[in-house]
Amino acid sequence: MIGEYFPILLFIVVGVAVGVVLPMTGAILSRTFRSHNPDDAKLSAYECGFDAFEDARTKFDVRYYLVAILFIIFDLEIAFLFPWAIALDQIGLAGFVAMMIFLALLVVGFIYEWKKGALDWD
Repeated sequence: MIGEYFPILLFIVVGVAVGVVLPMTGAILSRTFRSHNPDDAKLSAYECGFDAFEDARTKFDVRYYLVAILFIIFDLEIAFLFPWAIALDQIGLAGFVAMMIFLALLVVGFIYEWKKGALDWD
């Protein structure tokens, strides 16, 4: 009976070992071989527009999150539309209705973004 569960036990042991060993190895290697010479470009604000060394409890502007939600909406739409379009003849009417429901939910999200002003690029 234990022999039946051996592959599962082995999978768990290997997963835990990889999850523990790889981050520790990466941390040790990065500390060993890194070069630490920050300049003005490295210390400047990055991506979100906030200074990198401010207080971590500073509130972000809500527009940053609205743009992130907008990206997810359009990214999901494209990721699901391509395989759906290719397999449309095989999935029939049920697949078509399911995709229309999905697109309706995305439109609701898009309208929410529009009403919140995420599309106003001031």
